[in-house]
Amino acid sequence: MVAPSTVAALLAQGAPEHQALVVPGRLSFSYARLRELTDEAAHSLVAYGIGAGDRVAMVLPNSAAAIVFFIAASTVATACPLNPAYKEEEFRFYLEDVGARFLLVPPGEGEAARRAMPAGGIVIEASLDAEGRANVNGASPRIQGDSLKPSAAGDIGLVLHTSGTTSRPKRVPLLHENLTASVANIIATYELTPDDASLCVMPLFHVHGLVASALATFGSGGTVIAPDHFSPLGFWPLMQTAKPTWFTASPTPHQLVLARLQDDRPAGTERLRFVRSCSSALSPALMALMEQRYGVPVLEAYGMTEASHQMSSNPLPPASRFAGSVGPGTGVEIAVVDEAGAALPTGTSGEVVIRGPNVTRGYEDNPQANAAAFVKGWFRTGDVGTLDRAGYLRLIGRIKELINRGGEKIAPREIDEVLESHPAVKEAVAFGVPHPTWGEEVAAAVVLVAPATEKELLAYSRERLADFKVPKRLHIVESIPRTPTGKVQRRFVAEQLAP
Repeated sequence: MVAPSTVAALLAQGAPEHQALVVPGRLSFSYARLRELTDEAAHSLVAYGIGAGDRVAMVLPNSAAAIVFFIAASTVATACPLNPAYKEEEFRFYLEDVGARFLLVPPGEGEAARRAMPAGGIVIEASLDAEGRANVNGASPRIQGDSLKPSAAGDIGLVLHTSGTTSRPKRVPLLHENLTASVANIIATYELTPDDASLCVMPLFHVHGLVASALATFGSGGTVIAPDHFSPLGFWPLMQTAKPTWFTASPTPHQLVLARLQDDRPAGTERLRFVRSCSSALSPALMALMEQRYGVPVLEAYGMTEASHQMSSNPLPPASRFAGSVGPGTGVEIAVVDEAGAALPTGTSGEVVIRGPNVTRGYEDNPQANAAAFVKGWFRTGDVGTLDRAGYLRLIGRIKELINRGGEKIAPREIDEVLESHPAVKEAVAFGVPHPTWGEEVAAAVVLVAPATEKELLAYSRERLADFKVPKRLHIVESIPRTPTGKVQRRFVAEQLAP
């Protein structure tokens, strides 16, 4: 079979009568029906004047509809999924930044996005009805005739933004061939087959949920389980109903669902082969608890928007997996370099750089960012890490988040892990605060699961860290701010808590 070169072509990998997409308790689509459905949705979008080069903003909740209309929009134009939780001003920025001429929203919903749509833009209500048919409804006159021209491998299928945790969000165009290359890498890493079923719990407006949970499963001919509404509270009933073979999430959802589980191998885990974690650092303690509870390997991976998601991952057994490592490159070349872009020796820390067919060609309309992002043909991730002799990557932190205390560069993640190893600490985040002598000093915030004092936790840290790395101030907080994909917002924490 010819390897798929577009998002829509991924659906050709599934046997016609095999289950492709399931909404638990409501709908089930075979591959034959899903192909028909996405084709019908694509033709409906074309009837509203959508075509090659158009940017189609999508403000749809996590659902089967979000998956169907993403495939349809990327087939005829460029899909631009947005977080439905944005406020009107946020929508206005993103809609204007991508140049969206069309906006897909659920019937009667998405008021903030509708108000933010630039003048002349067309709002289309998009949904799947109770029978699983695609419905679209808008104010624009329909175009007569069939003018659908499907996208090619070199066309932009998806536009997303960087998380913006350290700078203004940058626009990332991903070609169909970038996305399908990433899908192939994920399928190979986890040996996905038509027998696999993925439970989709991550947001579909980011690459983690969209590419890993959904598209990679379609590319393997397996089954995507997409609940209408997901919450950690309903996770275990959903597991018992769906019985997936794997699922992927960031550490925060993993923590939340594990907090409601006291037994090992509960009902719903019978078919699990592995559990995947990505989008933020997974603590060794949480990994060990997950493996005990689920009874399967927990595989931490490393991904980013600019790489169409996955860059590396710990492999399935019998290969080795290591807590604190994000594994070797998965069809992606990885190196560690100095500031000039020269490769560093094994075990030496430096900036992580990548290259491969999944990597974006560059940010849109941002020559300054592109000049900074590429060195000698490699994409600079902005992460600091080390590679061991076996090619396993360990991440130390973001370059922009390193704490510079009198010339000593301190990786905040190292401090996080020490604090999180204390039995009373659920989460920890270290950050730098201004200091008149040292330039920066170390501070940290922790979320507790049992009583503990600042003095006790600092003493615990002092036993395990060099003196210059020990936080000089520790804040006990109720929660730690994160992005929708679970990334810690260190700068925001610092701004909130710094004196």
